Amino acid sequence: MRDFSRFVRDLPDFPNAGILYRDITPLLGDKAIFREAVEAFAVHYESKAIDVTVGIDARGFILGAALAYRLGTAFVPIRKSGKLPYATYEVTYALEYGMDVLAIHQDAFPKQSRVLLCDDVLATGGTLAASVELIEKLEGELIGIALLAEITELEGREKIDDYEIFTLIEC
Repeated sequence: MRDFSRFVRDLPDFPNAGILYRDITPLLGDKAIFREAVEAFAVHYESKAIDVTVGIDARGFILGAALAYRLGTAFVPIRKSGKLPYATYEVTYALEYGMDVLAIHQDAFPKQSRVLLCDDVLATGGTLAASVELIEKLEGELIGIALLAEITELEGREKIDDYEIFTLIEC
């Protein structure tokens, strides 16, 4: 498999001092590399009978929607609080630099749907753990978690280690 890490740049002190931001826009901006990354995810998950792909606000939308299209699944967004127009479930969680709230529509998918969760970067695991909690509130069967990159030194995987995680980049 290609070394996708060459297409992710590090931006120190963004969005706050002391945070090292992993910018995936170079990968997204290269049509061949973006397609290759989506295809790498698809090959891994195409035999798993996924019903719905869930993408996390905001960069998880980009990867998740493309992957949902490729896999032929529905796409469901998990958004920041106040961004979804219908009845939602919400979960508050800790970030590296504060607190936040994620939400999902209460009717986002039928119970027992086979769900693939997609996001760009696993750091401390707070966002993914909150997203897993939302999927569980809807009684979805979480089949796997697709991540472009995992920052292994932050040990975020420990918060979600009950689930199969597939990542294209470890940094």
